Amino acid sequence: MAETTKPAAAKTVALPKEVFNVEVENHELLKLAYDAYLANNRVASATTLTRGLVSGGGKKPWKQKGTGRARFGSTRNPIWRTGGIVFGPTGNENYTKRLSTTSKRVAVRQALSLANAAKKIVVKDVKTTGKTAEIAKFLADNKFTRKTLIVVTADEKTPELLRATANLQNVLLIGATYLSVYHVLNADHIVLSAKSVPTIKNWLLKEGA
Repeated sequence: MAETTKPAAAKTVALPKEVFNVEVENHELLKLAYDAYLANNRVASATTLTRGLVSGGGKKPWKQKGTGRARFGSTRNPIWRTGGIVFGPTGNENYTKRLSTTSKRVAVRQALSLANAAKKIVVKDVKTTGKTAEIAKFLADNKFTRKTLIVVTADEKTPELLRATANLQNVLLIGATYLSVYHVLNADHIVLSAKSVPTIKNWLLKEGA
């Protein structure tokens, strides 16, 4: 009788406690990092016209005296409905918020620890030939039905993997050293590749972090 061979057991990767099991005494730093991410990605697109930019208004709307009305020199006056806007946005506003590198890394460690405590993190390697259906099947097999964050190393972020995940609405592919509090807290499932775990550890535990 032919001897049957059992498939090799999947290699388990332990999550380092100093990154995925740190104590979070309060959420103040997490909020600062979350708000900073949103602020730094905000585009100052809102603009208004000041008195000097409103068209028209070159002619005095009525004569200075004798009408019984208040005197006005231009319809561009800010108190007019069609006049200019005082202290409105100009499109040059700077909304960025600065947070030190050390604080950012501590905040990411805290976010990962909360996600790990909530059992959102799994370590699995995602393989694909570039087909979206393969990633969709991977998500279905693992019951990842909501927002899924896939974290890989730089060399694992291949064109095939990028193409396969690009059209999936609830999937975000990100490099291990580009994690942010925003990405971690907003994800319902976090899939770490085996190679990304030591990369994340080395990145978040750099000297001075």
